[in-house]
Amino acid sequence: MAVGLPIIVVIVVVIASVAMRVVLRSRGYNVGGSTIVRCRAGHLFTTIWVPLGSLKAVRLGWYRFQRCPVGHHWTLVAPVKESELTPDQIEFAREHKDVRIP
Repeated sequence: MAVGLPIIVVIVVVIASVAMRVVLRSRGYNVGGSTIVRCRAGHLFTTIWVPLGSLKAVRLGWYRFQRCPVGHHWTLVAPVKESELTPDQIEFAREHKDVRIP
């Protein structure tokens, strides 16, 4: 029984992560990989955004507290819908990436 519980927890977390990704993508957010985010100062950059997991940021609900590679400061960031950005903003965000770990 002791071995079964951790497996169940892993399965539940994986299912929840996939479900969140499907819901967020259906709402226009490109999460589950390389995602464009905006910090509180308005800077756009690309980060790896995996629902329910992060090693480089503190998760605060929809937001994450992490380092902004554009302004070189610690801040809250949130995903943005690429459909609401101009082509120049998308290009800028893709040129500015943070640490390549989730």
